[in-house]
Amino acid sequence: MIVPNVSLSCAHCPVGGAGATAATVTATDAYEEVSGALPPPSLSPTGHLVVAVCLGFIGTFGFLSNFLVLMLFCRYRALRTPMNLLLVSISLSDLLVSVLGTPFSFAASTQGRWLIGRAGCVWYGFVNAFLGIVSLITLAVLSYERYSTMMAPTIADGRDYRPALGGICFSWLYSVAWTVPPLLGWSKYGPEGPGTTCSVDWKTQTPNNISYIICLFTFCLVLPFGVIVYSYGKLLLAIRQVRSVSSVVTRRREQRVLVMVITMVVCYLVCWLPYGVAALLSTFGPPDLLTPEASITPSLLAKFSTVINPFIYIYMNKQFYRCFRAFLSCSIPERGSTLKTFSRVTKTLRTVRQERDHQVSAAAPSSALPTPNSIHGSSSQRASRGSAASHNPPAANKPKPKLILVAHYRE
Repeated sequence: MIVPNVSLSCAHCPVGGAGATAATVTATDAYEEVSGALPPPSLSPTGHLVVAVCLGFIGTFGFLSNFLVLMLFCRYRALRTPMNLLLVSISLSDLLVSVLGTPFSFAASTQGRWLIGRAGCVWYGFVNAFLGIVSLITLAVLSYERYSTMMAPTIADGRDYRPALGGICFSWLYSVAWTVPPLLGWSKYGPEGPGTTCSVDWKTQTPNNISYIICLFTFCLVLPFGVIVYSYGKLLLAIRQVRSVSSVVTRRREQRVLVMVITMVVCYLVCWLPYGVAALLSTFGPPDLLTPEASITPSLLAKFSTVINPFIYIYMNKQFYRCFRAFLSCSIPERGSTLKTFSRVTKTLRTVRQERDHQVSAAAPSSALPTPNSIHGSSSQRASRGSAASHNPPAANKPKPKLILVAHYRE
């Protein structure tokens, strides 16, 4: 293309292989500087085809599944709870990845080279890093929200969205704080793998770049993972403590919700941990330690997380699943997902504590119920009906009213 023409026009240059080679290299550098071209691809045509097929699948199903979650949330009011609002934030970030990022890498893989120049590479790397960190930090916020709700002395308001909205704002602002510095000079965004995707520059081994990568790995992967493990570990211990006094149905619901959350976190880490390890090997390992195939595989796994999360929400969350079936059949969701239920499974711990506190005091108010004998009299005696009834013991064969505490759940 342009490079051969420029090199051929070097007939006026000094004769010699070194002069011709220098002219060719200069022309190549000028071509890359002007057009923003990236290094030539290093995968075979078959390898690029396989990557393109994987990216096409990830982009298509990631968009459809996340769009379905957002549509269900907007259509059914039963899903509009604080906990589900955090899940919707994850779906929104995954949906944006499918729209703003994956199509560019898919087009590049079909052609075997990057197509939108160096500025497009910077844009692609920033968007994918930003939205990926949003998802991981939101998972950490979700785990901490469950833990703090469990430890609260009183039952939280199921309609109070302020903690969830605060957590969502924190997740997005936290991600901005860690993905903008490469645009300002602390590290940079550039090509990765075979040259058909872009991300943070993992290969430049300078103090400026290495310091950013260490901070990014620590505060955007290790720290959120520690919060997740600590929060759900405490939640698991609390559930095991009340297992002996809770009902079978309650225990099944608790276990189902806990399995859903743990599966979501594990799948996310399975998708992102290989990418983090590959990035560290590229930064601290010898040059060309990872082959193009070994470097593109973790990137595909990281993008595959946009497909996994929505399926966890729909098929493992019965609340979403009821609304999904109602959406397919154009009917009303089952009664199990009404607005009167709460969204926090950790109410079981508080419910058991309340049952223990009320077991002793439940008999006193039940014996103060009015009897037929205490109802007779003038209207002036109605004010003291409760005190008069307290002196009349109930019949021996009449069962005592019981105080029943009911904990509603949203699955």
